[in-house]
Amino acid sequence: MSDVPVDVSGDVVDVLTEQIEARFGLNIEQLKAAVAAAPAANSEATELVRWHGLLLGAQAALEHAENALVTALETQPSEVDDPTMALAHRVDEALTVRDGRATSVRWLLDAGAVGKQGRAAERLARFSGNRGPAVPTSAPPRPAGAPQPGKSLAR
Repeated sequence: MSDVPVDVSGDVVDVLTEQIEARFGLNIEQLKAAVAAAPAANSEATELVRWHGLLLGAQAALEHAENALVTALETQPSEVDDPTMALAHRVDEALTVRDGRATSVRWLLDAGAVGKQGRAAERLARFSGNRGPAVPTSAPPRPAGAPQPGKSLAR
């Protein structure tokens, strides 16, 4: 990823949205419409739109948690009670989720990011094409002569 840190305490969603729009030359709504119309046309755009949506959801959850905490703190006496502390933890968790999703969007935007070139990129491409289960999810077929489960072998 780039060496320039993103200020995640600022309006990170707007900054990343602008970067996505600059990358594709479309505003985010046009890009979402294009991806919805032809999701297989550009896998990079499809992934960025998907992660941008996840980022928007995480930002909304963070704002909701922050508002609930502020409301609780406004009614608190000098000591913070357990329910208010739980709200503070919820804000912390929401911030972590939002920042993680922002990092994912940044990684998707960075063409030179670690893992996007060389052997790591080849492995990623190989695994991302494999959408089936990693292990069999059903029992193998029973041989014709095998005893049925729950039946005695003696006749």
